Parts: sequence; structure tokens; C-alpha cells
Amino acid sequence: MPQRIHLSSPHLGGLERGYVDEAFASNWIAPLGPHVDAFQAEFARCVGAPHALALSSGTAALHLALQLVGVGPGDDVLVSTLTFSASVNPIRYLGASPVFIDSERDSWNMDPVLLEEELEARARAGRPPRAVVVVHLYGQSADLDPILAACERHGVPVVEDAAEALGSTYKGRVPGTLGKAGIYSFNGNKIITTSGGGMLVSPDEELIRHALKLATQARDAAPHYQHSEIGYNYRLSNVLAAIGRAQLRVLEDRVAARRANHTYYVRALGALPGVTFMPEAPWGRHTRWLTTLTVDPARFGADREAVRLALEREDIEARPVWKPMHLQPVFSAFERRGGHVAEELFRNGLCLPSGSNLTADELARVVNVVRAVHQRR
Repeated sequence: MPQRIHLSSPHLGGLERGYVDEAFASNWIAPLGPHVDAFQAEFARCVGAPHALALSSGTAALHLALQLVGVGPGDDVLVSTLTFSASVNPIRYLGASPVFIDSERDSWNMDPVLLEEELEARARAGRPPRAVVVVHLYGQSADLDPILAACERHGVPVVEDAAEALGSTYKGRVPGTLGKAGIYSFNGNKIITTSGGGMLVSPDEELIRHALKLATQARDAAPHYQHSEIGYNYRLSNVLAAIGRAQLRVLEDRVAARRANHTYYVRALGALPGVTFMPEAPWGRHTRWLTTLTVDPARFGADREAVRLALEREDIEARPVWKPMHLQPVFSAFERRGGHVAEELFRNGLCLPSGSNLTADELARVVNVVRAVHQRR
């Protein structure tokens, strides 16, 4: 029987073992060490960020970023609605309330026009948000210039959630490095992985220094254990940082492989009636971390769910596009601006297997199933 095809499985090469062996040989197994220091420095150079801090997850990085830009109980934070819940959960950790902003169609990311409308309405009402979290979705940057300009006019800091977008570009710049702080994820399904891990970057050296303190249980500078604020256990281990250093070396190869997957799918499926792929916006490079499309049931002859279930019957993992946060039971009581674009993308959107280690035969299996659904209908 053919093996299961996963949506986005880890892709390890020949470099990781050497770095990990070095960590074991040096006995640096704790959540600090030379590989952590080197990974932070190498990552900062890779994305062009002045300062970087390796952490246990992208969620941990976002939690610290929001806390350090001043988010606290009773605050409002504007955030993309078309995203994974990890973009929103840290807002609630801090006792703040999310306010969801709909997507635009050029990139499926936060709509700058709706963001501006919400900021202006809140300014008139005397209810400015404490921060804006803009998510770069599925490997593509949001349209950052108007977003940053609107937030600067209203004095609101921007935190970039680039968990899915390492390797993407925006007008020659790197998403995640243009706001007050940016976060990245190295979860097992991401374009590069440390098994579990994340990175916080910022041009603000003091923000990173304070984040480091909070991430290590907020221990004060003293020979004994002394704490003047609440901290967290958020540091990345030296062993996982070793894996990250090896993965970072092949980032461009991983981007090229995922973009090649997308090209294959477009050539094989793009002419089918009712199939439309997530566009690549004109402002930068889409990594195609996940190849994502929409299915118009009236033209294709079947809906997105019929395609997904047909793939699953052949042991192929595909997933719906993120269910918008304003439709999630846990967030349904919170405010939103717009929502119909994200709802339509969720209703019709499907993520195809996109791993950089997919074989030609596996890609053909996926395509054959999708085409067969259309032909049967």
C-alpha cells in the first residue's frame, strides 16, 4: 500500500545530525548554550533583524511581544481573522480582547482599508487599540506599507505574525522585521523546523533584552533567586537550536521546492473549471508554504469538502483553509470589521499537500484524485 501523504511533514537533511552530535558531545542540553546563541545570530542575519531571541514556540514569542508593547487587561488588539488560533490566544492570555479584521483578495491577508476604517472609528470614539497583530498567511506577506502607515498615524504598534511566512518577501524586505516586533515559528510543519520552537525579532534592543528575562522566569540579576515580575519558561533548548541552524542553511532550497510544488499543481489542475489558486500578490515572493486553492462547487461539480474527503480516502491529508476566528465558538462574542471574504475563503478553500520532500509520484497521486472528483461529477 502507498504511504500516507501528509500536508507538510518535516524535511531533515544531512546537516542536522552533526550539529546535534556536537550539542551532545559538549553536554549543552539545557535551554541555553552555544547553538542557541549562534542560531539567534544567524537567524537575525538571515532576515535582516537587528536583534533576535530563540524561544520555545511562535506562540511564546507572540505572547512576549504583545506584553512588551503594553497589551494588558481590558485592552483591544486588532488582528487578522483568517488565521490559526495561536495568533489570537496570546491576546486572551493577557486579558485583552481581539477585534477581528477581514481579508482582502489579493493576498488573503488583513485588508488595509478595513484596518484604516477601524482605526479611524476607534479614534473618533476615544477607544484606540493597544496593538495590531498582522498575520502573513500561508507563506505570503500582507500589504505592509498601508498597514504600517495607518498604525503610525494612530500611534499603534504593529506586531507581525510571520509564523507561516519565513522566506517570503515584501518589496525587497522581510515580513516580520518591519513592525515593532515580529515572530516566526519552527513547528514541525513549517518551512524549516526545530521540532518545536520560535523566534522573536525586533529593532528594539531593550524589548529583546526584557523578553529574554521574562522567558527565563524573570530572574533578577542577583546571586540568589530573586524575582520582581512574573516570568515564563520559554527558552529554546540548545539541542533544538542545533537542528534550527542546519535547517536555516537550506531555507532557500525549501522555498524553491514548495514553489515547485505549487507550479506543478497549477499546471495540472489550474485549467479545471472552478479551481482558483491563492494569488501571489505583486508586492513580493510567496513561499507557497502551503499550496492553497478554492473550489467553486457550481463550476467544478463538487465542493471543497467532497475533494478533501476523496483525498482522505486515498490516505492523502488535505485541510480546509483556516476557519475565521470570528466564527470560532471561543471568540464569537468579540467585535469584527467585515468577515465575508474570510468566510468565503474558508467555505471554498483547501490546502493541498505541500511538503518540500514530496516526490513526483506523490504529487501525481494528489492530482489524480482531484481530477477524478471533477470527472465523476
